[in-house]
Amino acid sequence: MDPAAAPEEDTLVAPAAGKGPRRAGKGNWSGSLIVASLTGAFGSSFLYGYNLSVVNAPAVYIKKFYNETWERRYGFSVDESTLTLLWSITVSIFAIGGLVGAIIVTPIVKFFGRKCTLLLNNVFAVSAALLMSLSLLAGSFEMLILGRIIMGVDAGISLSALPMYLSEISPKEIRGSLGQVTAIFICVGVFTGQVLGLPEIFGKESRWPFLFGVIIVPALVQVVILPFLPESPRYLLLEKHNTSKAEKAFQTFLGKDDVSHEVEEVLAESRVQRNTKLVSVLQLLKTRSVRWQVITVVVTMGCYQLCGLNAGLVIERLGRRPLLIGGFGLMIVFFAILTVSLTLQNNVHWLPYLSIFCILAIIASFCIGPGGIPFVLTGEFFQQSQRPAAFMIAGTVNWLSNFAVGLLFPFIQSGLQTYCFLVFAAICFAGATYLFFVLPETKNKTLNEISQAFAKRNKVSLEMQEMNHYSGERKSSAEQESNFTSSVDNGETKKGIV
Repeated sequence: MDPAAAPEEDTLVAPAAGKGPRRAGKGNWSGSLIVASLTGAFGSSFLYGYNLSVVNAPAVYIKKFYNETWERRYGFSVDESTLTLLWSITVSIFAIGGLVGAIIVTPIVKFFGRKCTLLLNNVFAVSAALLMSLSLLAGSFEMLILGRIIMGVDAGISLSALPMYLSEISPKEIRGSLGQVTAIFICVGVFTGQVLGLPEIFGKESRWPFLFGVIIVPALVQVVILPFLPESPRYLLLEKHNTSKAEKAFQTFLGKDDVSHEVEEVLAESRVQRNTKLVSVLQLLKTRSVRWQVITVVVTMGCYQLCGLNAGLVIERLGRRPLLIGGFGLMIVFFAILTVSLTLQNNVHWLPYLSIFCILAIIASFCIGPGGIPFVLTGEFFQQSQRPAAFMIAGTVNWLSNFAVGLLFPFIQSGLQTYCFLVFAAICFAGATYLFFVLPETKNKTLNEISQAFAKRNKVSLEMQEMNHYSGERKSSAEQESNFTSSVDNGETKKGIV
């Protein structure tokens, strides 16, 4: 996600050798860049969204499989509470794997590189798909649970490595839009999981293993296409010290011959980064000048998962604040309608169709705001030295909240029946209310301007706010965006993304 996106204007950029001036913005979408973003997102963030929702449709059949397996082994049926606990573990263990993946991704991307990490990560996806899809045939529900853990590791790694790769291969003029590919494909994955789970497709007792076997397809697509694309030019330049390959990678992704400016820019960013001491998580939590920024990131990221859905390119036009609040607000409305339709569906024959519409509307509402903006805000709130710690906090809250939803929802559903979605409506309401009173608009704002907006709430003077920023933070929004890109060099920034 782009942390400090500048407005996408049609500014002139340096001409390639033998060519006239090119315009930034839409003109910078080279074929290789589009293929890299779509392939990376399809094999990474799409699978994350898909695995969030794919377990919902076959829940009844999987529970039956658990019960039959238990009875075959021990000679008696499993009691209801134990079955609910097993199912809760199956759903929520995905988040534990995700947390593990987010923790181990830093040394992996540093050693193997961004692209190679995405490629190697498919080993986890294929292994998980085989375990889960063959669990029924093998008569082992442990295979399904183990597959969910491994798939979580895949998601934790990919949701950090993919945004890192995309941010390092894209021109800064379109980095904000390209970064949203991750959020879009998460929502597409969620929707696909719901569609394939319909009874007419794989949502039948004999077909539910195919829902997990489908995971192999995006993984194989990524394995086939990514090897033909270059590694991140910043990784090649700063980690491998291979200027020739870095220049070729820049030329491929930027679609121009003269990339000397980009190479020098990366080297300059690296020099700035070497002179910047990174802040630890504990130090960030103790920093008074960013206290409310940290709280806002925690609340936003928590609501991102707790809103009940285990953002499009309009983010740069409408702004973060209206999309976040509007997205949560629409989810409240559709959660309420869904509750009514589920409660009365036995009395009115057409209400089940309204329930389906509400589910799709909730997914759409999630996509327009909460789906991607929390990651953008995390980058915009903090200076370069604080961002790695900020992303660590955001990623931890993200995965732990995911785990809490997966573990607790079956019990909430059992207790509240059709009223269970009111819990998520309440969380959305609390999140929207907090954001309405606390979150300033950050679109097209420099880091210094965002810090000033929080200064009064943090109870620090504007002068103190500025003292906490290194001198480079007084640059323009576009220059700050370039500085952030260097913070993901050396694999130091974690985007627990997803």
